Amino acid sequence: MSVPVLLLQVAVLLLALLGVVVVVQRLQSRTAKRVCIVVLGDFGRSPRMQYHAMSLAALGLEVDVLAYSGSRPHDEIRSNPRIHLVALREAPRIAPGLPKPFYLVYGVAKAAFLAAQLVLRLMAMRPYRWCLIQNPPTIPTFALAWAICRLRNAKLVIDWHNYGYTILGLAHGAESRVVRLAKWFEFTFGRWGDAHFCVTEAMRRDLRLWGIDARTLYDRPPPMFQETSVEDSHQLFCKLDRENPGLFTLPFANQQPVRQTRSKTAAESTNASPDTPTRTLVTVANPSGQIELVAQRPALLVSSTSWTEDEDFSMLLQALEAYEEKAKVEENALPNIICLITGKGPMKAFYEAQIAAKQWLCVRIRTLWLEAADYPRLLGACNLGVCLHKSSSGLDLPMKVVDMFGCGLPVCAVGFQCLHELVEHRKNGLVFRTSAELCEQLQSLLYGFPSQDFKLREMRKHLQRQRIEEGRWAENWTAIAAPVFI
Repeated sequence: MSVPVLLLQVAVLLLALLGVVVVVQRLQSRTAKRVCIVVLGDFGRSPRMQYHAMSLAALGLEVDVLAYSGSRPHDEIRSNPRIHLVALREAPRIAPGLPKPFYLVYGVAKAAFLAAQLVLRLMAMRPYRWCLIQNPPTIPTFALAWAICRLRNAKLVIDWHNYGYTILGLAHGAESRVVRLAKWFEFTFGRWGDAHFCVTEAMRRDLRLWGIDARTLYDRPPPMFQETSVEDSHQLFCKLDRENPGLFTLPFANQQPVRQTRSKTAAESTNASPDTPTRTLVTVANPSGQIELVAQRPALLVSSTSWTEDEDFSMLLQALEAYEEKAKVEENALPNIICLITGKGPMKAFYEAQIAAKQWLCVRIRTLWLEAADYPRLLGACNLGVCLHKSSSGLDLPMKVVDMFGCGLPVCAVGFQCLHELVEHRKNGLVFRTSAELCEQLQSLLYGFPSQDFKLREMRKHLQRQRIEEGRWAENWTAIAAPVFI
């Protein structure tokens, strides 16, 4: 027998075996109680997809999560026996400063590496009945996931968080060929999904224009986002002060030094270590060891940012600079501010240098990177949130505001097209367009803090009623999303 004939027979045999595997997988997928979630990003920094995984597991389904490793997912994910994490390998990075053609070749090679990895992983997984993917990113996920779902007789479910082509347009311009091609790809392959979720009513209406029928699944906060008790706040402030010396203990220039008078009773009552301060700028342990709020305390402002160009952090800096000047004049009516900024991103170092150059008396800014469990604790301990998110499409909503609302935290948010679906101006927050407007809102809400901040208190009451009416993530997901997977 000649070598070519032998090779042909081997090829036919391999194709036959592959066909048998595909047929078996298709048959098994019909009854499989398993979902594959694909996240082409850091799963630990994809809260909505984590909530999907927890809800699917609560429905009694086995969940395989195919994603890049990175940040630590929530503890409920890691401890859930029904959720299985499968790590994708990142493509090797290219050295900076090379000629442009090298980056073009690298981009093609990176896409091919990702595509090959996706195909192999998705084909090798145990039979699943549904494949849930997020958008963005669109390329190459849509086409590959659709093709493999057809082979494996699985349903493709797309969760539309935003439009990938609009994000690409921020860098290349909305009318560039690359962006137009990405838009065509996104909506052409997007129509091939078997079921769709989206994050706003505005996006649902827009998707319908493209022939895509989606269910609006609003983000809702899970139970870990709630108000933080005074005792827990004290422990958190002490922990953050150890990690960022002086953050909560170094007095402002217009304050008296913070005196620490630790007693054994206080140490026992607060379950704290002996070196835990009895007093921060915000909380204090009384002689009986109970934690109380300090009467003349600073207001705690919090903002979470991705430190990218589509979130103009300079607006907050300019607003705080103007507030500083006002507070120095009206020091009895306007409180000092501790502004805490969380998140990671490319422009963080740039803005940290600007922050370090400020010599303010009434405003203190610190950037933090928190453990996953400490983020909701911090939101629940603060007095006011600020959101700088601007949607590239005008059709998605900032999840950070959802988290803040879950903690009963009113928000000042920069306005865009569909923000009204989340932030009701003068009810649960305020909407601003300029740094001057933000400064005015900070003064209005914090005037008389902490004893006579009546506008802020009314917004907190509204958020409590809103949370009861709208419910949490689990209730909303069960009503809207669960029918797709039953």
